[in-house]
Amino acid sequence: MRKEYLKLEKVEGPLIVLSNIENVAYDEMVHIKLDNGELRRGKVIKIDGKNVVVQVFEGTAGISTHNASVKFTGEPLKLPLTKDVLGRTFNGIGEPIDGAYQIISQNKYNVNGRPINPVARKYPRNFIQTGISSIDALMTLIRGQKLPIFSGNGIAHNELAVQIVKQAKIEGANSDNFAVVFGAMGVRHDDASYFMQSFEAAGVLDHVVMYLNLADDPITERISTPRCALTAAEYLAFEHDMHVLVILTDMTSYSEALREMSSTRGEVPSRKGYPGYLYSDLSTIYERAGMIEGKEGSITLIPILTMPNDDITHPIPDLTGFITEGQIVLNRELNQKGIYPPISILPSLSRLMKDGIGAEYTREDHAELSNQIFSSYSKVQDVRSLAQIIGEDDLGEVDKLYLKFGRMFEEKFVAQGYSENRSITETLDLGWRLLSVLPKSELDRLKPELIEKYYKGKKE
Repeated sequence: MRKEYLKLEKVEGPLIVLSNIENVAYDEMVHIKLDNGELRRGKVIKIDGKNVVVQVFEGTAGISTHNASVKFTGEPLKLPLTKDVLGRTFNGIGEPIDGAYQIISQNKYNVNGRPINPVARKYPRNFIQTGISSIDALMTLIRGQKLPIFSGNGIAHNELAVQIVKQAKIEGANSDNFAVVFGAMGVRHDDASYFMQSFEAAGVLDHVVMYLNLADDPITERISTPRCALTAAEYLAFEHDMHVLVILTDMTSYSEALREMSSTRGEVPSRKGYPGYLYSDLSTIYERAGMIEGKEGSITLIPILTMPNDDITHPIPDLTGFITEGQIVLNRELNQKGIYPPISILPSLSRLMKDGIGAEYTREDHAELSNQIFSSYSKVQDVRSLAQIIGEDDLGEVDKLYLKFGRMFEEKFVAQGYSENRSITETLDLGWRLLSVLPKSELDRLKPELIEKYYKGKKE
């Protein structure tokens, strides 16, 4: 029989401290009952000898050292999961907030899942068509990949995430075995409503599971939100052989909640005040995506983070880039020009792209076309810098063609409508039409036979 503790040592912010506690474990769930009958939940976040620190999900308002009793449950936060979670909305700790029933299941799953064992991983190879040219051609998303979106405040990253969800085509996936798990941390109410209305309007809401922690919800709940989302994704992918696309936004809000909790616990801060274990903590989230040998399902993860001051060297994007397999970087200057999606091509990449494109997956010219576009667009930046010094009129003829290519590339290739869904063939053909602006002598990343096949007769 478990003891019930009737006196708290102290209350600090969202934390309560108890002394002379025995037989408890880190991450163990706690039930807190107030004198007025109110029940709250918390979890153990620190054990120091016989002293235990508990973070309270609902906050400590109204709790004093003498008006609450505490009971340790002996188990971590667990989610009851069935396929009935599809089409449902939950808060950051898995409680329904859509007015419907609580999920009833004999099986409950620990949200603190472990990263996939590298030995058991299946190497990701299958191309996911998002219908967005700059992603499909230049930073291709592969099934089972972790590909974050680096954005900034006010840039259209929410719209991009919704468009990917609406348009993503995964080989072997259909309406019966495809699902989206959406985890939101610290988002505003209007952003949460935008996602829900967009998914409903697109007709995909019935296979979307949402875990929402809003800006005015407790930050302690924010720490559990991505773990609940990934636990549901693992259940759908590896027990029901579904292909799951996981969107997590905003990982910056998550990291700031982690920093606040670390500060409250009195831990020694690291870079910019974030805890020294930020890297390992983020990896426990990101590394749960992928595919497992012997399982048909997959988890493809797209975390979204807003870079403070648009600084890509900030600890959150910096560490995220180390853990994940590339990044999609959004550019404020393109966003201000009205170009959507405002994807900055040169700093963006997909490290798994090379193994998921080519004749077997997309088309035989894809890899070399991508290299040529990167090379040519990089030359555009040099020519633009030169034009600012000597003026565009004094540029050579080839340099003027590069400027023309750069303008057309941004306006016709990068820019596309919010609901414009381009096939990979349309995207690659468009790339060739734009490269045909340049003389053949400038296409030094392409084989002559490819130039002969695709370039000829496509001058504009």
